Amino acid sequence: MGARIGLWARATQLGRSLGDGVVDSGQAALYLRQLIRGNRAAPSIADRPSIGTAPGTPTPPVLLIHGYLATRGSVHLLERRLTEMNHVVMTFRLGPVHLGDIRDSATFIARKVESLITQTGVDKVDIVAHSMGGLVALDYVKRGGGWRNVRRLVLLGTPTQGTWSALLGLMTAPLGKAVRQLLPGSEFLRELERAPLPAGPEVITVAAGRDWLAPPRSTRIKGARRVDVATGHSGLLVDENVAETVAKILAAPCGEASSPGHDDEGGDEPDRPPGKIV
Repeated sequence: MGARIGLWARATQLGRSLGDGVVDSGQAALYLRQLIRGNRAAPSIADRPSIGTAPGTPTPPVLLIHGYLATRGSVHLLERRLTEMNHVVMTFRLGPVHLGDIRDSATFIARKVESLITQTGVDKVDIVAHSMGGLVALDYVKRGGGWRNVRRLVLLGTPTQGTWSALLGLMTAPLGKAVRQLLPGSEFLRELERAPLPAGPEVITVAAGRDWLAPPRSTRIKGARRVDVATGHSGLLVDENVAETVAKILAAPCGEASSPGHDDEGGDEPDRPPGKIV
């Protein structure tokens, strides 16, 4: 009897894994369709002469930052969904496919945010950044003075501890400096980790339980808050449930952005199972 129960449990788990694989494959295909929109995707609000907070929306404008080997098109679906949820959203072009020095991208974002604040009179912005885009945003907040201008920073599948999957980039973009910066133990990541997390901005990491490009253990930031979701790396941008989770994080009163979630101590504990998406 015990053997039968064990076999049934294994078969059930295999079925779930296969089902998850089908879902993740579909999300990856959807992500790819968004990606090929390129940087000529429908103009974001950042391209318009007037930017402000939509009527009835108490939250700041939201800046979306895309990841490595990606374009503005990759965040198009998330941008659209957040806009439909009454958030004012903007994106910027970070090179053709964003493979240059992360520090340079952080400096570019700093200039854009400063200009936005000067021209519109908003006090602060929120940032939602995917994958390597999160390292850009974190570098801006930690070392580029962004702590003064950012209310809330949401990192989606950002490998703050580095990822060996960056080695795949050596075959596709060997001259891109970001490839080396993404590797565990890189000089860039060591310097970024040594820089203290500044007081002011709320930092929330969203870790995807089925993310093999940036596994949950690679996304830890000591002192930040973490929310676990049941999806893959691509799903962080195309999964409708994740978009709803992000929207709720942005809309939450200050001090409650990551609820439910848990403090991330940055230790070596094993990955936690994905939590229920709220």
